[in-house]
Amino acid sequence: MEKEETKQKKPRKKQDKEADEGKIDSKKKEIASAPAADEAKESKESKSKKKAKTDEAAVEEVKTEEVAAPQIAVTEQAAQAPQIRRTKELWGVLHIYSSKNNTILHVTDVTGSETLSIKSGGMMVKSQREEASPYAAMQAALRIAEDVKDKGVTGLHIKVRAPGGHNGPRYPGKGAQSAIRAISRSGLVIGRIEDVTPMPYGGCRPKGGKRGRRV
Repeated sequence: MEKEETKQKKPRKKQDKEADEGKIDSKKKEIASAPAADEAKESKESKSKKKAKTDEAAVEEVKTEEVAAPQIAVTEQAAQAPQIRRTKELWGVLHIYSSKNNTILHVTDVTGSETLSIKSGGMMVKSQREEASPYAAMQAALRIAEDVKDKGVTGLHIKVRAPGGHNGPRYPGKGAQSAIRAISRSGLVIGRIEDVTPMPYGGCRPKGGKRGRRV
């Protein structure tokens, strides 16, 4: 009986050895497979990062194309639109001296130092009594507007002057108003209109004597 028990114990030891060997082999396999799993994880993460980068690059390209498209359209519209040439504005000063005897129109630059054109009512009519008429002033204004336009002037500031002074009248003659109307209809731009009649303020004694002018 003892021999049989010993025989039965031996195979049990072999089984235990085989189980132990199997455990050792499984542990070795796990240790060997660990770096491979880590590499697989790293490769998956790198692939996902690459995909994300490619997706971001594609989105940026689409955005750049969307931004570039309207810019190209704007440039094409600008090229097709007619180019407007802006001419420089050149201003002058029209000095109108209007009295009962004549109307003189004198155009200078803004500083007043250079004469651009000068006309008078007496240059437009033959008879002396028509020199101060509105017709003569109108004709002189039309002639002066043509001369000024040829020289590139686009606008005029007007200064109206009556004889004034100590003994002269303080109000301009009939030709001043018709001259301004003719200038406005000629196509020139009119700026400001001023009255520059010289006025005395307690200056010299006017003529007429102590008792005034006798009628």
